[in-house]
Amino acid sequence: MAVFANAEQMYTVLGGLFKMLMGNPSFGPKFQEADLVIFFQITDPDGEIWLKRDGEVICGPADLQPTVSMTLSGDTCHKFWLQQVSMPVALAKGLIKVKGPMGKVLKLLPLLKPAYQAYPDHARNHGLQT
Repeated sequence: MAVFANAEQMYTVLGGLFKMLMGNPSFGPKFQEADLVIFFQITDPDGEIWLKRDGEVICGPADLQPTVSMTLSGDTCHKFWLQQVSMPVALAKGLIKVKGPMGKVLKLLPLLKPAYQAYPDHARNHGLQT
């Protein structure tokens, strides 16, 4: 069974996490400086999450042109934020498929510490196993 019961739960959990991250002073401004539009095509449950250049998070379809597109499952997202799978391993195993300049995204990975710290409690607060 998938970690997220449906897209609404996934948007609440992951969208909330991304919004928290964008509001973090050690991440939000750096993301905006990177000048990226990141598109997450998520499966099981199906959904879309967009991170815009200005730091806005959109859960659901948007008429935007992504700089980087990532395709992955909801379970892979959950495991990534719990630090049970790393980006390099997920890429090597095909758990995450990327189109676009991944180097720009990889430069942001060291700034994700606040989200890694917050996610276990955030997920549990929404009824997920961690």
